[in-house]
Amino acid sequence: MRTRAAVLCSVADQGVSALTNIAVLIMAARLSTAAGFSVFSIVYTVFTVLLGLTVAYVGQALVLERGAPSAVRSACRSAVGFTAVASTAAGALMAAALVLVPGETARGLAVLGLVLPVVLTQDAVRYCFSVLRLPHLALVTDLVRLVAVVPALVLQPDGSEPSRLIAVWGLSALPALVLGAALLRPRLRGAQGDPRRLLRRGHLGRRFVLEFAVGNAAGQLAIIGLGVFANPLAVGALRGAVALFGPMNVLFNAATSFGPPLLNRVASTAGRVRATAVLAAVLAVVAACWAGVLVLLPDGAGRQLLGDTWAAAAALLPATGAQYAAIALGTCALLTLRVLSPRSTLPIQVVFSLLSVGFLIGGHLLGGVLGAAWGLCLGSALKATAAWTRAIRLRNTPPPAPQAPAGPAGG
Repeated sequence: MRTRAAVLCSVADQGVSALTNIAVLIMAARLSTAAGFSVFSIVYTVFTVLLGLTVAYVGQALVLERGAPSAVRSACRSAVGFTAVASTAAGALMAAALVLVPGETARGLAVLGLVLPVVLTQDAVRYCFSVLRLPHLALVTDLVRLVAVVPALVLQPDGSEPSRLIAVWGLSALPALVLGAALLRPRLRGAQGDPRRLLRRGHLGRRFVLEFAVGNAAGQLAIIGLGVFANPLAVGALRGAVALFGPMNVLFNAATSFGPPLLNRVASTAGRVRATAVLAAVLAVVAACWAGVLVLLPDGAGRQLLGDTWAAAAALLPATGAQYAAIALGTCALLTLRVLSPRSTLPIQVVFSLLSVGFLIGGHLLGGVLGAAWGLCLGSALKATAAWTRAIRLRNTPPPAPQAPAGPAGG
C-alpha cells in the first residue's frame, strides 16, 4: 500500500476507534440513570487503564519490530497469543474475586473480567495489521466493531443495569475479533510464535508501561478512586464531559503517531520547534472553538446526547475545554521533546502527572466535581508549560539522529 493511502487508512482507523468510544459512552449515558452511568463510567475507566497498559506493553513494542518479514510475523503471533492468555488470566481472576462482592460497581467489574479477553485481543489484532502494513484491514475490523456495538446498545431498554451494558459492549466485539482473526491467519501462516518472549528482560514494553503509568494511568486511577471512595456521580460527570471532546483525541493521536516522521524531515532544531509550536496553537484554537460549540449547545440537544448526565457534564464544559486546550499544547511539546531529546519526557510525565492527581483531589475537596475538573486543567497547563520550557531550551542544539518514538503523549 502506498504511503499516502496507508496514512489515510491509519487516520481513519483512529477516527473510527474514537467514534466507537464516544458512541459507547453516549449510548450508555442515554440508557442509564445518572447513578447508573456513574457506575458504568467507573468500570469503563478501569477498562481504559487496562487497555492502556496492554497497548503500552504489547502494542507499542510490536509496532517498533524491524527485520525480516518472518521475524515480524513471528512477533505478531507472539503478541496476539500473549494478549489472549494474559487477558484471560487477568479477567478470570477479576471475575472470581468480585463475583460475590455486593454492589453494582463490583458486579460491573466482574462482567468486565469476563469480556476482557475479547476486547483486548481484538485490539492486539489491530496492532498486528499496523505492523504488517495493512492498516486498511484494521480499519475494516474497527468499522465492524462500530457497526456491531451501536445497534447492540440501542436495543437495550432504558434504565439498563451497568453490568448488562458492559456485557453487551464487550460481547459486541466478537464479530470484529472473529473477522480480524480470519484476515490475520493467512498472513501469519508458518510463523512460529513465542508469547514468553514478551516476559523476557529487555522487552521494550516495560519502559512504555512505566511511561503510561506515570503519564496517564495515575490520573485515571485517581478518578476511579474518586468514584469508589468519595463521589460516584463525579466520575459520570467527568466521563460525560470528556466524551464530548472525543474528536480532539483523534487529532491528538494523529499528531503523536505521524508527527515524528514528518518532523525528522525538518533540517534544523529551531525549525522543528517552530513547526510544533504552530501545530500546538492550531490544536489549542480548535479545542477552544469546540468547547464554545458545546457550551452553546441547547439543553434539549445535550440531553439527547447524555441523558440525565447532561446537567452535571454541562457545568464542567468550560473547565474541560480549557483542559483540552492545555492538552493540545502539552501534546505538541512532548512530541517536540520525543524528536529532540526522547529521554527528557519521562521526568516531566512523572512530576506533572503526580501533580495533576494532587490537583484533582485537592480541587474536589475545595470545589466538588467542578473543582476536580479545574484541578485537572491546572495540571495539564503546568505540564505543557514545563514541556515547552524544555523544548525552547533545546531549539539551538544540533538535531539528533532519528529515534523511535517512546509512546503517546499524555494529557
